[in-house]
Amino acid sequence: MRTRDYIVVFVGLALAVGLLYAAGAQLDSINAQRQTLKLVINPPTENMPPSLAFATVAMGAFRGLVVDILWMRADKLKEEGQFFDARQLAEWITKLQPRFGAVWEFQAWNMAYNISVAIPNTQPEQRWRWVKNGYELLRDEGIPLNPKSIQLYQELARIFQHKLGGVSDDCQEYYKLQFAEEIGPLLESADNGLGREDDRYFQALIRAPADWTQIAKDPNVAGFLQAIRAADESLASDESFVKSYLALRQEDSTRAAAAGSAAPAGEDENLPPSKFKPAVFQTLDTWRGTEALKRFDIFAKAYQLRHVWKLDPALMRRVSQMYGPVDFQDPNKHFPFDWRHPDSHAIYWAVKGLEIARQQEDREIGMQEVNTDRMVLHSLQNLFRYGKITILQGWERRAPKADAGNEKVQMVARKDIFLAPDPRIFASYEKAYREVYQKYVKDRGRDESFANGHRNMLKNAVLVFYQAGLKGEATKIYNILRKEYALDEFKVPLEQFARNRILEEMDGLGIIDASEQIMSLLINAYGLYAVGDDNASAANEQLAQQVWDHYYATFGDNERINLPPIRVLRYAAVRQFLGSDAYPDYIRAGLLARIEREKPQLMKELQQTDKEVRQQIEELQKTQKP
Repeated sequence: MRTRDYIVVFVGLALAVGLLYAAGAQLDSINAQRQTLKLVINPPTENMPPSLAFATVAMGAFRGLVVDILWMRADKLKEEGQFFDARQLAEWITKLQPRFGAVWEFQAWNMAYNISVAIPNTQPEQRWRWVKNGYELLRDEGIPLNPKSIQLYQELARIFQHKLGGVSDDCQEYYKLQFAEEIGPLLESADNGLGREDDRYFQALIRAPADWTQIAKDPNVAGFLQAIRAADESLASDESFVKSYLALRQEDSTRAAAAGSAAPAGEDENLPPSKFKPAVFQTLDTWRGTEALKRFDIFAKAYQLRHVWKLDPALMRRVSQMYGPVDFQDPNKHFPFDWRHPDSHAIYWAVKGLEIARQQEDREIGMQEVNTDRMVLHSLQNLFRYGKITILQGWERRAPKADAGNEKVQMVARKDIFLAPDPRIFASYEKAYREVYQKYVKDRGRDESFANGHRNMLKNAVLVFYQAGLKGEATKIYNILRKEYALDEFKVPLEQFARNRILEEMDGLGIIDASEQIMSLLINAYGLYAVGDDNASAANEQLAQQVWDHYYATFGDNERINLPPIRVLRYAAVRQFLGSDAYPDYIRAGLLARIEREKPQLMKELQQTDKEVRQQIEELQKTQKP
């Protein structure tokens, strides 16, 4: 080999070594960018048993085989009811193949449905923790790693709609209350005078800075931040400042409410000890009403919505403008959704999934997209039926425990959540249905059986509006039924249809005795009146009167149906409501106060009936004496 050949070989080797070194030097930077852009498919096998970690690394390209084995094992454990073990295996699968949407769906469903109900309903706080774990797993981990998977958006929406918004779980009221209480403080700003039904509030959230560095540099806010931090060193960290600030404001509101609404006589409020120093509350009072506090308050709530709840205020506003409650005075105006309601979140995530699906060119619409569109319609139906939220707080007598050594009855603060229909949602539902019908039935010739749900919704809406005294709206909806669904039941006049529908609803209650049918309506009416939903209360009371009129006109006052006068049934309903444990003490006590103050004629009737009933009892007792 000539000298020239040696030189070429040497230069080539040197160049190869140099290029390999240069490439190796870039590896850390490339890997960092892959992590940042979430392009790493298989992260390290931390927190796995050594045997599983070794098998995973050793098998390399056969990693998929390991996943298949784990998946079959997890499915078998699920069938055997070993949900906790199945959850652990599913978690390992997500570590091995984070882009596999089905395992995220399974793990979230397993926690929200299987593990939660494995816990007794006497421990609602533990059940709630697992339900929350389920939707947070999808929202915080599964979707960020699979942002184009409509399957995960649909599953997340389903948990909000069915598990939290539905009534199938024994602890569903507890879930709804906890959910509403957690997000509720983020939906209004007392400092800015903006409430959750004010569109200006959501506009302010959209304009708020997106990250901490922006607000920290704001010279108008710097003084407030410095003062708060000086008052309590626990608020010094930038990373946890927003969370601590919101906890501080919530405690401040609780203290203010307790000061304005004293506990029953002789009882202490027993507020939990504060984790903040007294000086920080004094600082809040000093800055209250200032522009700095107003600006930071909006920022903190927008920051929490974006980073913890993963909600984009701009999309929240757009979803409300698409499907929110309609102003009866101006049909083109939509109020913001009440984001305390789980079905509002179901619509948000369904819409987000549908928008991402539409961005995929040449896609073929499958059942996942169809079902996600259905999710929007079903959630709107739910909001129409019980979308109005009322949260009441009062005091409840609690008997002492047998082993407590204290015979004193305790007065304990409690909160309760009540849901009622929101007729303002109907126009939004109707618009959404027309869009879905156009998308699937007219444009693509696919009959996805949307018509049955639409027809039932219209029938329900006619009755709701008719009983609320909005006969003009009821007539419009009834005309749609007549035009689009030419059935015999829609050929009768509106009043006849409403009466038939009322009797149909009553038959569905499964109550044999006519008196019990009317009583159930009256008890519900007084319950709604007690919690302040006067319109719904009046509708139920009117319905009870109509049912009584129908039975009396049909059968008369005979022994077969044992129908007492309506005033006696009203009296019995009030008595039964006051003696029921379905409502807390403070609501039952407040009912009589409201009736006496606002319905003196009804109170007089109740007192007279009570007197007559007592006289009848006394006479009956006399006849039975030996």
